[in-house]
Amino acid sequence: MISRSIRRASPADIRALQGIEAAADELFAPLFGPQPFGPDSAADGAARAAEPGFVLVVAEAEDGPAIGFAHVLWPFGPGDAHLEQLAVLPAHLRRGHGRALVEAAVREASEHGARRMTLRTFAQVPWNGPFYAACGFAPIAPIPHPAHRAMVAVEERLGLAELGERVLMARDLGSPAL
Repeated sequence: MISRSIRRASPADIRALQGIEAAADELFAPLFGPQPFGPDSAADGAARAAEPGFVLVVAEAEDGPAIGFAHVLWPFGPGDAHLEQLAVLPAHLRRGHGRALVEAAVREASEHGARRMTLRTFAQVPWNGPFYAACGFAPIAPIPHPAHRAMVAVEERLGLAELGERVLMARDLGSPAL
């Protein structure tokens, strides 16, 4: 059994996020080519940590280095959380770390009052749309909110829509934890 520890990101973890994301994004290159994925496309960890929401990391030891992360935002108002990014280093894939991060993010968001978690992803990429469906997410219609329109605009600016179908997915988190 794989040993795993999930925690809120520390300052050292924050510095590692960009490298984790860049390495994970390299998996898209065989499908879509090197652009817009590459070392310069990953978001700066400090910028992620400064956004309203939270960052969880997974390590294979209690105090070990981060090997993956989940970044959750609060963009649409009370009751909604958005899984902005999930990334795991390629050398640590297929060990359940991504699914464990999703579940930990869902629990954390629920504890903060979220009743729904959304995400945007590629519908047909096996480690995207089908993975999130297996985690309980289902496609939904676009949300008529400026934050959602802004997310779509960023994707269009990056050319992501030209690479494949992008879909908004959601998972009902039920009533907030008391």
